[in-house]
Amino acid sequence: MTAPLLITLLQGAVLAVTVLLAAALVALALGRRTLHGKLNTIFFLLAVTTVFGLEVVVRIVWPHLSAEFFDPAGPYRQPLLVHLCFSVPATMILAAMMYTGRYHHGATHRALSGLFLILWIGTVVTGVFYLPNSVPPPMPSHEVATR
Repeated sequence: MTAPLLITLLQGAVLAVTVLLAAALVALALGRRTLHGKLNTIFFLLAVTTVFGLEVVVRIVWPHLSAEFFDPAGPYRQPLLVHLCFSVPATMILAAMMYTGRYHHGATHRALSGLFLILWIGTVVTGVFYLPNSVPPPMPSHEVATR
């Protein structure tokens, strides 16, 4: 497993669950609250599974990826930290939204949903368009010597 491949897989997952989120919002707009709740439950389970799966992959299965992602001189660290500023709070708010939606705390649920949507847009933009999913090839040695 390589870092660019893992990022590409995660970008696909973000896009897929975003389509699911859009479907949940359409269901809500059509007044189908039960369908909205079911789609959001699936969205939540997929998002949490992705987060925990990523942690298992990066920390246990292929620990070299953690070093590669957070190498201060590497191409991933800064974009990944920016992405995490959106995705981590979005995941926490999503958990609170699941609770408030399930137990019918409407006003709180709607307030959290606005904040969540802002964070999710940031998650999508930084995860799909900002994270590098390919690394430029190393410079030939003769070009390095002339710089």
